[in-house]
Amino acid sequence: MTASKDPRDKYNAVWLIFFMLGLGTLLPWNFFMTATMYFTQRLRDPPAETSANLTDNKTAAVIDTRSVLEAKFNNVMTLCAMVPLLVFTCLNSLLHQRVPQKARVMGSLIVILVVFLLTAIMVKVEVTPLTFFILTMIKIVCINSFGAVLQGSLFGMAGLLPASYTTPIMSGQGLAGTFAAFSMICALASGSELQDSAFGYFITACAVILVAIFSYVLLPRMEFFQYFQESHQPKAASDEENKMNLLKENSENKPVLSHTDAESRAPVSMLEIFKKIWVMALSVCFAFTITIGTFPAVTVDVKSTIANGSAWDLYFIPVSCFLLFNLMDWTGRSLTAVCTWPGKDSILLPILLLARVVFVPLFMLCNVQPRSNLPVFFHHDAWFIIFMIAFAFSNGYLASLCMCFGPKKVLPHEAETAGAIMAFFLSLGLALGAALSFVFRSLV
Repeated sequence: MTASKDPRDKYNAVWLIFFMLGLGTLLPWNFFMTATMYFTQRLRDPPAETSANLTDNKTAAVIDTRSVLEAKFNNVMTLCAMVPLLVFTCLNSLLHQRVPQKARVMGSLIVILVVFLLTAIMVKVEVTPLTFFILTMIKIVCINSFGAVLQGSLFGMAGLLPASYTTPIMSGQGLAGTFAAFSMICALASGSELQDSAFGYFITACAVILVAIFSYVLLPRMEFFQYFQESHQPKAASDEENKMNLLKENSENKPVLSHTDAESRAPVSMLEIFKKIWVMALSVCFAFTITIGTFPAVTVDVKSTIANGSAWDLYFIPVSCFLLFNLMDWTGRSLTAVCTWPGKDSILLPILLLARVVFVPLFMLCNVQPRSNLPVFFHHDAWFIIFMIAFAFSNGYLASLCMCFGPKKVLPHEAETAGAIMAFFLSLGLALGAALSFVFRSLV
């Protein structure tokens, strides 16, 4: 079939659906991560402090009077998120051909929706800090387990389409963090009680996930998506090819298969595919190892040195850490839609990713509090903001390039498996980063 007969993506509908599904993959995790103020408030000792208002939170940030559960929440939350993400991404890579795509995607979205509904309900239920901590970690394990299946399935689906269709997934994931951070800032600005704000915060997440479910229901009906999905499925030769093969078989007494048909019938070897994409796979793994090892475990404890008791003290982390990171990460991911430098075979791409390790000591030398080992070298808030802009943009742009290039370095019928392998190494980087976050924070 010639390129001129390829169907068009009318109104960019498929692009928008993949963007919405990308938003749905990381929105749950980002809502949990940016709601740390709500979670840590409910973990304070004594329990009577759980009714404290946002002004109390600002005061508590100056003096380290945190309970054990409160102090360890960010590290344990990251670990409980990233380890299940790795395990289930691995399972999805191995079993995606045995479990129907619809069951993996729709089932994951429904489970995530149910977990968020329970989270919203829990806002109104009073429990002890330890019980709340355990239930929260169980919910984080659930949403990241099914989020891993959803993410791996989406990258596998995108691998069947043109390279530009990995970009909306990455861009949607970037917007998820920006949307969550902006929602948190609006909740703070509303002046309402933190628990009331949290309830509306989690209900908003439920609404977005419902839109993602509706989007996936529409996807199989799109002619553009149907065309590429069917063209990558192993199938018998066309009628014309069959006639030619029969003539050749009769004349030469041996069967003949076309080159394209032979490739589509060849068994897919994950090891052989990995040999073709190992540079991209390890690069994206390293990118997220550095990112998650530092953000948010180290960056969330940076304190403003210029606030002097002003409102900036309350908004410093929500704006300079969460909103700025996610906004610049989203910008970097979205830029790959118009710019793909350096190319997929360039050695410069992995070199740039390796260079990002410099951000680890840079953030450690900012005003992270409490600290016991390293001195504060970068006192002013501006240093932290500059580092965060470069850190987030480089993560979004370079990691997105790796995810786009990976499935395009293999044969067409291997693209879905390559996408699943890339998603696994992305998750491996997240898990390694979660483990390293304990080390990085203890060194400060």
